[in-house]
Amino acid sequence: MISRRTFLGGIPAIGAAMPAGRPKVAAISTIYFKYSHTQHIVDRFLIGYGWNGEHHKPPMDLVSLWVDQVGNNDLSRSREKEFPGMKIYPSIAEALTLGTGKLAVDAVLLIGEHGRYKRNEKGQHLYPRYEFFREIVKVFESSSRSVPVFNDKHLSWNWDWAREMYDTSRRLRFPFLAGSSLPVTWRTPSVEMPLGSKIREALCVCYGGVDSYDFHGLETTQCMVERRKGGESGVKWVQAYRGESFWKAMQEGVWSRELMESALCRSHTLKPSREGFNNDFPTPGAMRRLVKNPVAYVYEHNDGLKSSMLLMSGLVEDFNFAAHIDGRRDPFSTQMYLPMPPARTTLANFFTPLVANIEKTFLTGKTPYPVERTLLTTGLTAAGVDSLHAGEKRLETPHLSKVTYDAPKESTFWRT
Repeated sequence: MISRRTFLGGIPAIGAAMPAGRPKVAAISTIYFKYSHTQHIVDRFLIGYGWNGEHHKPPMDLVSLWVDQVGNNDLSRSREKEFPGMKIYPSIAEALTLGTGKLAVDAVLLIGEHGRYKRNEKGQHLYPRYEFFREIVKVFESSSRSVPVFNDKHLSWNWDWAREMYDTSRRLRFPFLAGSSLPVTWRTPSVEMPLGSKIREALCVCYGGVDSYDFHGLETTQCMVERRKGGESGVKWVQAYRGESFWKAMQEGVWSRELMESALCRSHTLKPSREGFNNDFPTPGAMRRLVKNPVAYVYEHNDGLKSSMLLMSGLVEDFNFAAHIDGRRDPFSTQMYLPMPPARTTLANFFTPLVANIEKTFLTGKTPYPVERTLLTTGLTAAGVDSLHAGEKRLETPHLSKVTYDAPKESTFWRT
């Protein structure tokens, strides 16, 4: 059983010390182009970002970069010229050793998102995060020293690889932060799930595709429900629904209609039943008309909590959460706020609190929130895809049943 109590959330490797001067950071990336995850994260380390009403420049230096794919819209070469303190290296190992043969940086960014990579028969995008991680760990082991690592989004499309990544971070005892911006972005309203709440059911209504934004929807729910009484207890089964099965499940009450409507009421992008000045809340019939390919993942935690993630592209373009809590008559609900399109893509301010938490990890050697959250949501994403591939069957998940942890007392969502 994985326990947050025993892992302690990120202790520096034995024999390692936090850097005395300005930390040196290496970035390992799939591809670097305008509006890519690499650009949004790496540029904030190179240029800085707005924080608490001022321009903030991280007190560390991004000194090395390795990029797997270089396209016509590549930014890496121009960034190298613009920032002479950063050098592009021909291999992951050289980016971490700065060509010396031994680990020579104090932290690593692993950004395995975007790029031309194949999909498997299940539709999973085969991003090489695990492969990059293994190359990073080889340098740690050959140098008898390890440093903090941040992994963007879920750990891997493959559960066994994801679990190996987690276990390796424990074995080598390096701080390992992972996930996306959804748990740390603004919320509207700006509310926190009370620590120790008794949650009966939770739900997220969002949009996007399978093995992609489903992970974001699962993160939206998990960063809230992990604060319930007893902490996270693990997940014992998952079942996916798609298309006609989705509408049948909704009609039969597989998930709470009240929670679904409460979550939809938080949306800033909710499509109405009809056009005109007298727009109204979309009816089930209107939802069917608007949502061409709905997908749901429904799952039960070991303590009896039932959670659902609903992908409803065409109805909403944001991430909305609702839950039934004991002692509260009305549903508890909020939205994980991302700027409305097109500002979501161009500004992507939600990367700012993510980078701020990465920065904290690199400076302190302690993770602000548990990597077990990302391990669990990684496994849930894979299980949802597996259920769809198996004909929407309910799948028992004994491997996810073992992922238990306590939530941090202090939440990390952006309150400014």
